[in-house]
Amino acid sequence: MDQAEKIFSPYLKQEIELAEDRLLHITENHPDLLPEHKQRIIDVLKDPDEVRRSKRFGNALLFSRWFDDLKNGKHVVVVVVSEEKPVRNWIVTAYIARKLVEGDVEWKRN
Repeated sequence: MDQAEKIFSPYLKQEIELAEDRLLHITENHPDLLPEHKQRIIDVLKDPDEVRRSKRFGNALLFSRWFDDLKNGKHVVVVVVSEEKPVRNWIVTAYIARKLVEGDVEWKRN
């Protein structure tokens, strides 16, 4: 496995991996987000507005946060897969969204 950047998530109380291959995937598939807005991915994981449980993947969470200054106001969504054995949390993808539609809300900022 390539070297992965580790981002601590207060919500999970664990580190989340952002691997080079996932950065490449996001850059290729969501060029409106990367490479310009990498810090926003980190900000979402450290201080999300909302965390949803994915309906498509039971072991995935969708972390999201609204940014007023991103394309006239948009959400950044970061999809994190959690594995139990061994314990591992890693980013699958991230994207910019106008509204949140997928998943059941697991946690929301007051």
